[in-house]
Amino acid sequence: MAKPWNALILAAGRGPEDPMAKAYGVANKCTISIGGKPMLLRVAEALDASGVIGPIAVSIEDPAIVSTLLGNRALALAPAHSAPASVMAALASGQVTYPVLVTTGDHALLTPDMVRYFCAESAAIDADFTAGLARAETILAAYPDSIRTYFTLGPDRVSGCNLFAVKSARGLSLLDRWQYLEQVRKKPWRLIAAFGISPLLRFLTGQLDLEQAFRIVSGKLGLLARPVVMPFAEAAIDVDKPADKELAERIAARRG
Repeated sequence: MAKPWNALILAAGRGPEDPMAKAYGVANKCTISIGGKPMLLRVAEALDASGVIGPIAVSIEDPAIVSTLLGNRALALAPAHSAPASVMAALASGQVTYPVLVTTGDHALLTPDMVRYFCAESAAIDADFTAGLARAETILAAYPDSIRTYFTLGPDRVSGCNLFAVKSARGLSLLDRWQYLEQVRKKPWRLIAAFGISPLLRFLTGQLDLEQAFRIVSGKLGLLARPVVMPFAEAAIDVDKPADKELAERIAARRG
């Protein structure tokens, strides 16, 4: 059966001062084990087992980590200065092609079902770029004590799932703007300049919902960006701090 999707795992470390790497005595956070298995290996296995992913690439500063953990299962690519820049560099190299699913090396609870669902939904949507999101109700129903970052858009309260699909070259313009927004996220007037004062006012007054937000981004950037709402609470749980690792260990143990 054809496997139409490429996959890119963003696994570059944050240097020797990365709090998680220091806490667990590793050089790269993605090598921390959950349930006795390194997180990067867990992510690659979920992608592999989904049946819809063909070539897998890993954006990482040390290719030896990829060869040690994944053998010839994945190609190691040098990272750029940021996550979106690394995606753009991977696609520019010609070694990763469209459509590509982008995820992270700390997505330790990723499952084949999540991958299949996200890819199927993304393929069915007329869009250049999709982003996986989980609603607060889904996450809190399963893990009421889990602390996640939520974005409130009108009636929608969502958390990111570290799942993105870039389906065409037009989708790269969102990644380009993403780099800019990361740099100016603490300067409101720059954000106003990026998307306009009307959307900002609607956001501040709770009048901007999820679909409207994506339509505004699409119109501003000249592409089609759409959300994919994931029905899996675990899709929104990555391992960024010790409490996340403890939760991931419990979930992995329950899964057996």
